[in-house]
Amino acid sequence: MKILIAGAGEVGYHLAKLLTKESHSIVLIDTRAKILSRADSEMDLLTIHGNAYSLSVLDSAGVVDADLLIAVTSSETTNLTIATLGKQLGAKKTIARVNNSEFLKLKDRLDLGRLGIDVIISPEELASKEIIRLLRRSSFSNAFDFEFGKLTLLGVYLGEGSRLINRSVDDCKKFNDDKKFKTIAIERQGVPIIPSGDFVYQANDHVFFLCLPTGIEQIREISGKKKHEVKNVMIMGGGNVGFNTAKKLSRRKNVKLIESNTERCNELADSLPETLVINDDGHDVHLLEDENISEMDAFIAVTGNSETNIMSCLVAKNHGVKKTIAMVENMDYINLSQTIGIDTLINKKLIAANNIFRYVRQAGIINIAGIHGLDAEVIEIHVAQNSKATKKIVGDLSLPKDAMVGGIIRNSDAWIASDEFQIEVGDKVVVFALPDSIKQTLEIFS
Repeated sequence: MKILIAGAGEVGYHLAKLLTKESHSIVLIDTRAKILSRADSEMDLLTIHGNAYSLSVLDSAGVVDADLLIAVTSSETTNLTIATLGKQLGAKKTIARVNNSEFLKLKDRLDLGRLGIDVIISPEELASKEIIRLLRRSSFSNAFDFEFGKLTLLGVYLGEGSRLINRSVDDCKKFNDDKKFKTIAIERQGVPIIPSGDFVYQANDHVFFLCLPTGIEQIREISGKKKHEVKNVMIMGGGNVGFNTAKKLSRRKNVKLIESNTERCNELADSLPETLVINDDGHDVHLLEDENISEMDAFIAVTGNSETNIMSCLVAKNHGVKKTIAMVENMDYINLSQTIGIDTLINKKLIAANNIFRYVRQAGIINIAGIHGLDAEVIEIHVAQNSKATKKIVGDLSLPKDAMVGGIIRNSDAWIASDEFQIEVGDKVVVFALPDSIKQTLEIFS
């Protein structure tokens, strides 16, 4: 595919890195020569210095025969303009990043397709959905359902109370006689590992399981995690992410939202009648104590300052809050969560980039789950007619060493994959893969 990316910020840059690994022809457009120079040195792509809303720049980028135009600059207006112009000039499909979630609610009324905009993505809305998902399974660092929960991806940090520590993967099979779950990956000190049978779990390992619904409690128990229900939630930061999260949570939870800007507070109070909105500075530890932070089940920090979010989550942890989530702007912070004591760090731009990435994938891809803190993906694939995957059992599929079949969904049934399992046409297969092995893995199922 020929893909034009307008905007080399964190979303565009990360997308370019993902897409060049899959041998797509990428053109990256930005006004900042320094960033383009770095992209040139790190990736196999074409860079163009200029404004992508300029017709001449789009023409020089080859928009006339572009399969996809992705507009992800920091300006919502610019992105919508670029997508509209690009479609008029010949781009087959366009994606625009927006900040205002109202566009998502009104997209059908606005008929954006008639304007030339095929897909709109809101990083703030996606980040809010991710937070809700994480709170639903609060014992875990990651939680993602495939096929409405027939299979679930769970991430968990192993504490000293885990029964897995100092045991091998094979030795731990006795905890899983009925094959309700499978370890598909482990992150240790920032390095992703697909474990063999003799791999030994260690304390602080970040372990990723794929499981059946009946395996969730087993994973919680052997990982040494206690189940705790989230009823009381404190959110720091009343921007779009904080607002969207509070709006969704306040239907069923007791929510307090702290925002330092008085004018914004008044807007939030009018829009969130079921949320207690507090006008104050979340930096103040005494304020958090006065607002009974120790009685909170979850603390979510989503201000525009990464350091503030991290520090306030550490304060919350120190006051006994079980679940902490901090939003960070710098992608380099993502791997720090366990080492500094926060449950989950999220980056809205990374979430948006991974979400956009699914529109570039081939038709067999049903779903993609990004994993916090790990440069890897869990992909749900529809097995095509004459697929190589149907010719041999799972253990003989010759998958790349950095890929693993986790589970299979067939009609209304689901199974955790064993080496002896025979995949059939029409099955939905959930596969874990590191970036360099994704293309080869997909070829086996297509």
